[in-house]
Amino acid sequence: MNEAGPGRLEACLRAARARGRKCLVPYVTGGLADWEAAVEAAAAAGADAVEIGIPFSDPVIDGPVIQEAGDRALAAGATPAGIVAAAAGLDVGLPLVIMTYYNIAHRMGITRFASSLASAGVAGAILADLPLEEAGPWATAADEAGVETVLLAAPTASAERLEAICARARGFVYAVGLLGVTGERATLAASAVVIARRLKDVTDVPVLVGVGVSTPAQAAEAATVADGVVVGSAVVRRLLEGGGAEGVGDFVASVRRALDGAAT
Repeated sequence: MNEAGPGRLEACLRAARARGRKCLVPYVTGGLADWEAAVEAAAAAGADAVEIGIPFSDPVIDGPVIQEAGDRALAAGATPAGIVAAAAGLDVGLPLVIMTYYNIAHRMGITRFASSLASAGVAGAILADLPLEEAGPWATAADEAGVETVLLAAPTASAERLEAICARARGFVYAVGLLGVTGERATLAASAVVIARRLKDVTDVPVLVGVGVSTPAQAAEAATVADGVVVGSAVVRRLLEGGGAEGVGDFVASVRRALDGAAT
C-alpha cells in the first residue's frame, strides 16, 4: 500500500472488497456519441469506478472494437483536453479513471497532464504502453498531483516483476487476462485466473482482471479469484451498434448481477 495511504480510487475499491462486493469497472471511449451519458448510465447500473478512454491514433493494446471507437471519436474532433474537461462535468459519485497512451501525457507535459486530471476530479490514470522501468517520472508527477497510477501486469511476468509492479501500483493492479489485444472472447482465458491468483499472492492492493472479460458469466468466473473486473469492448460495442447509454446501462447491470451472485 502507498505509505501515505490509499487514494480515492483505491479506498473505494478496498471499501467495496471489505463489504464482500466484487468490483466492476466499465470502460467507455471518450468522444463517442453519448459517451458522457454512457458513463452516467454505467455508474447508475452498479459500477464501482469508470474508465474513460482518451483515443490515440496508434494504439497497441486496443482490439478492433475499441480501435473503431477511437477512430470515430477522433474523426468527430475528440481531443484529450476536451475529454478531460467533459469528465470534469460528470457528477457520477464514483471515481473516474483516464486510460490512454504515454504519448498523450508526454505531448502535453507529464506535470501538466497530471494536474489537468486532478483539476477535473479524475482519481486515477492508466498509461497502457508505459513500462514499469520508465514509469518513474510520470508516477512521481501523478503522485504529486493526487492521481493514482494504475499499472498493468501481464500473465508472462516473472514473480519478481509482479512484486515490483504491485509495489508501485496505485488504485488497483490491472491483471491482463491474456496475451493479445482487447476484445470479446467466447470463453475466459485460463491465464486470467492464473494471473489474478499470482497477484493476489503478493499484494493487498485490489486486483482487477481486464482484457478478454466479455460476458457476465466470464466476469463472475474471473472474480472467483480477483477482486473484480474491467469490462471494455463489450461495453463500447453497445455504443457503436446504436444501443446508446441505455444499452450500456443494461449490460453493466447484467454484469453487476453476475458479480453479486459470485460474491454470495
